[in-house]
Amino acid sequence: MKKTKVFLAGLTVLLGIGVLTGCKGNQYKEDTAISSEQQGDVLQVVATNSILADMIENVGGDHVVVHSIVERGTDPHEYEPLPEDISKSTDADIIFYNGLNLETGGNGWFNKLMQTSKKKENEDYFVASKNVEPLYLSTEGQESKQDPHAWLSLANGITYVENIKDVLVEKDPKHKEDYEKNATYYTETLKKLHEDNLNRFNDIPDDQAFLVTSEGAFKYFSKAYGLKAGYIWEINTHEEGTPEQMSQIIDQINDSKVPNLFVEQSVDPRSMETVSRETKRPIYDTIFTDSLAKEGETGDTYYTMMEWNLNTIHDGLIEESK
Repeated sequence: MKKTKVFLAGLTVLLGIGVLTGCKGNQYKEDTAISSEQQGDVLQVVATNSILADMIENVGGDHVVVHSIVERGTDPHEYEPLPEDISKSTDADIIFYNGLNLETGGNGWFNKLMQTSKKKENEDYFVASKNVEPLYLSTEGQESKQDPHAWLSLANGITYVENIKDVLVEKDPKHKEDYEKNATYYTETLKKLHEDNLNRFNDIPDDQAFLVTSEGAFKYFSKAYGLKAGYIWEINTHEEGTPEQMSQIIDQINDSKVPNLFVEQSVDPRSMETVSRETKRPIYDTIFTDSLAKEGETGDTYYTMMEWNLNTIHDGLIEESK
């Protein structure tokens, strides 16, 4: 993996305040280690994926114990809840899900889980993407479906955090001050990273400003940072890597001067490897989409996964213009 200018400065800032480290990592699955006395004094929160879980940890701090249904490195589009997920959801004080055609698309696993757990919308479970302006799929016959990957724009990520904070305050008003303080610091940190990168991609020539990935997950990212998004398939619930899809993206790449391609950490790389061979454009590096990295690895928090993506994508697209 090529080493870009990784985010040591950002990590230093985050490590300065405990709630922002995101270092609880596997506690999403290991929260049974918390004593029953401690658990009785905190909110039991379920998140559908590791990105939401990390946001909740940052806002909730010591007042929450979080269980992530979909483990790190696992695709959340199609998922089969485990008995533990059903138990945790049934007992949860709050459940957060992304929405926008993610957990509720495809096999609709989240809707089934909520029915099984006997949970009510906006009373027990809440959509984290509330107030985000959705983008839509472009595949023929899918145009009415929302693109779920809104968190890949930091501006949208900040909206997620505000929504999470509002729900925690509503459910646990005695800790309102802590939630608001944590959310303010966290959103300011994310906002700085976002603003620092808004104009950063302007130095990439137009015919190189083409972000090619396996899944079409980077529309929100590309819109935010001035790139064109290209992909083999549009969303992971679709048939992937068909001859027609491969031919289309190969033609688009050949019509551009994009120097490098990218592959996501949660997909099979073989389709992109084929595209790379056919176009003679190398795969520059792995980037993050639907999941955080494993605890202790680069990209194991929302902040650091986004910083890695911004650094890696910029450096991969600018490389040959220098």
